[in-house]
Amino acid sequence: MFRVRFHGRGGQGVKTASRILGTAFFLSGYEVQDAPRYGAERRGAPMFGYVRADFSPILERGVINNPDLVVVTDETLLKLPAAGVAVGLTAQTTLLVLTDRLADDIRQQLPVAAQLLILKKKVLSHCQTSFPMDSCCGSAAAAFLCGISQEVFQQAMAMELNIQDPGQHQPEFVAVQKVHHQIGRQRILLNSSEKKMSASFSPVSWIDLGFEGVELSAPAIRGQATSRHLKTGDWRTIRPVIDRERCCRCRLCFTFCPDGVIALDEEDYPVIDYDHCKGCLICLVQCPGRAIESEIEQTVNEVGDA
Repeated sequence: MFRVRFHGRGGQGVKTASRILGTAFFLSGYEVQDAPRYGAERRGAPMFGYVRADFSPILERGVINNPDLVVVTDETLLKLPAAGVAVGLTAQTTLLVLTDRLADDIRQQLPVAAQLLILKKKVLSHCQTSFPMDSCCGSAAAAFLCGISQEVFQQAMAMELNIQDPGQHQPEFVAVQKVHHQIGRQRILLNSSEKKMSASFSPVSWIDLGFEGVELSAPAIRGQATSRHLKTGDWRTIRPVIDRERCCRCRLCFTFCPDGVIALDEEDYPVIDYDHCKGCLICLVQCPGRAIESEIEQTVNEVGDA
């Protein structure tokens, strides 16, 4: 059985990437499971999808905690423990990261025993696809590592992305060809792992909890500042930036911010708490004077403003 897990952020196409890989397995004659896992957060929040494929009926269910292959389409997740990239990685696991950094840098940031593969993003950067390029290429790389042919993967991609005329969407197929070339040069092919029988699973450990008073056991839903230490700004891929010279201090951004991360300073100008801003850009949409612009988070980090 092949067990593949994708890691990315909401809005980057990870859910669709797992569906494309699942369809490619199905077209190759496999029994398939593919499913995403994410909460109710907006784009930028860590999420993952997983795919199981086997020629026999699949009796496993739930999240994959013993993956054969882990694909990371957003390298910023490597520094975020809550993303769970390292869960279940062993010496038999292959970790594929889309990045232009050196493998030694990645290993220093995530010191795991897994076999590390790098898919160079700069080689793919000029392929302007309608679907998020990183997830598309991560799905293609996973397919080729599992022995799926380029033709079958392109057929699966056309089905899932509803590509009627491949000639009009040539960049997607050019990107897939470049991924196939990169993976082929590394000459690595995954072997499917053995199926685990129910008798091999460890029994669940139960903990008996004594009864507590309602005031102790109930969640403090009215408690203030309960999420102050959780920096959800790490989920952001795009950040809003306020131009004070163009701001008319109408307070609409302050009013419409769904997370309440925009405050007003002493002069009544809005100030954004970037530790908790998730980059939903509702403030940008509501601003009547176009005093709020968006910037790519990676660019902001490079100039040292983050």
